[in-house]
Amino acid sequence: MDNEKLKQFLVPILVLVITILAIIFLAPKVIQNFQDYRTVKAEVDNNTIKLNDKKKQLEDAKRKAELEAQKEKNVSQEAKAFYKPIETGLDNEAVIAGEFAEILKLIRANQIKVRSIKYDYNPEDDNFVKNGADKYKVARLNMEMIGHYTNYDNFLRELYKHEHFLDIQSVEIVPYRKDKRILLINFKMKLYSKV
Repeated sequence: MDNEKLKQFLVPILVLVITILAIIFLAPKVIQNFQDYRTVKAEVDNNTIKLNDKKKQLEDAKRKAELEAQKEKNVSQEAKAFYKPIETGLDNEAVIAGEFAEILKLIRANQIKVRSIKYDYNPEDDNFVKNGADKYKVARLNMEMIGHYTNYDNFLRELYKHEHFLDIQSVEIVPYRKDKRILLINFKMKLYSKV
């Protein structure tokens, strides 16, 4: 009878032993998988945070780029145009002559006298000549002028408002010894023309 009673419990005991052995063998793998899952989940969470930060940085960079593009557009709208002669195929002097005539009108209108003018066409140290000699003509003017403070002040204001691009390189002002209201002016500027 003892065998018969044991046979009754044999199947549940085998199932219990197999279950215990499965738990013993599978427990380390389950624990390892759980630890791997936690590690991967932490990496995913960390990478999600980094991704959100990068998205925010990208949006900030896009906003900055848009602002810079808008500023550049505003500057380009405010930038002065290059003088462009009506005729084509002119030499350096003829190309710049129209622009120079406008500057002379400003000088005369402000009652400034010109003692001397030295011209230097397409100076090699100018960036427009270096990088675009076929597109731009440049004339460097070294002028010696005589005028009163108020006249010269008005001339500079009108020159600043001048519609075409030009570059004032240097201005040296010395009062005349006999009459301090009169200025002796060494004025260097570059005139630019687009061909």
